[in-house]
Amino acid sequence: MMDNITEAFKQLQKLMLDEEVIPIAGSSNAVNALGLVVFSIAFGLVVGNMKQQGRPLKEFFDCLNEAIMRLVAIIIWYAPIGILFLIAGKIMEMQDLTVMGGQLGMYTVTVIVGLLIHALVVLPLLYFIVTRKNPWVFIGGILQALITALGTSSSSATLPITFKCLEENNGVDKHVTRFVLPVGATINMDGTALYEALAAIFIAQVNNYDLNFGQIITISITATAASIGAAGIPQAGLVTMVIVLTSVGLPTEDITLIIAVDWFLDRLRTTTNVLGDSVGAGIVEHLSRHELHRSDAEVGNSVIEENEKPYQLICQEHENQKQLDSETMM
Repeated sequence: MMDNITEAFKQLQKLMLDEEVIPIAGSSNAVNALGLVVFSIAFGLVVGNMKQQGRPLKEFFDCLNEAIMRLVAIIIWYAPIGILFLIAGKIMEMQDLTVMGGQLGMYTVTVIVGLLIHALVVLPLLYFIVTRKNPWVFIGGILQALITALGTSSSSATLPITFKCLEENNGVDKHVTRFVLPVGATINMDGTALYEALAAIFIAQVNNYDLNFGQIITISITATAASIGAAGIPQAGLVTMVIVLTSVGLPTEDITLIIAVDWFLDRLRTTTNVLGDSVGAGIVEHLSRHELHRSDAEVGNSVIEENEKPYQLICQEHENQKQLDSETMM
């Protein structure tokens, strides 16, 4: 009996002393998350094409999604306590807080510099190359939307201000803004994609995990794909970060390392997202300007024709009435 207890304690001590093993690339704890995402997309497309036959399965997943959403709503109330203990646990595991603080500071600076290069160099240059117009005048017209994005940290909440700035200040056609901006607020997350790629590389460096060129390409592609599915709400990138980390086998629990600075970086990447949406709308409006003029001309002609029809009918009625009156007099 004592021998069994001693053996059990030895096994427990061995498990506690084992070093964390980083999973192989493309999986997390033997689960291929990226493959699971691809399978889910393909499965959803097949079920959607089954129409009436796939309705029971669709209703099952709808009910499952509703149940999970209600469960998540309950968990959210306890999330601050959980995050507190997650961060506290990571702090206790750190051997040198000064070194970790310096690494986190360099990570923050790197993300800020990357977002500034994308927002102040890449996007204005792209706008100038396509439209041959001054990009800074265009950006000045959406300054109110950028400040709102910086304050709210939500591209969806900034959408009404973005509509107003583009249509009133920059003169972008409503046909373009009403289509491009809602789509851009949903899938165009260029700032989030850049942020998630840098965060994954930072977590790899913290764990002394060397990434090869293929894994860096995988991170870039996965971050771009994951950012498309990110909601336009504050700190939604932390959720899709799990997909990016599991694509190269990095520990997902290390996301807690960047929570301390994510509230600030989230505002900057949201501002970059809104700027990207606005520049995209400006480019689309420039490329489709001939079609827009043609459409406006056709609408104008149809309105004129419609306005002329009642007048002609009234004139005909008056002429007919005059003929009847003259016949009656005779």
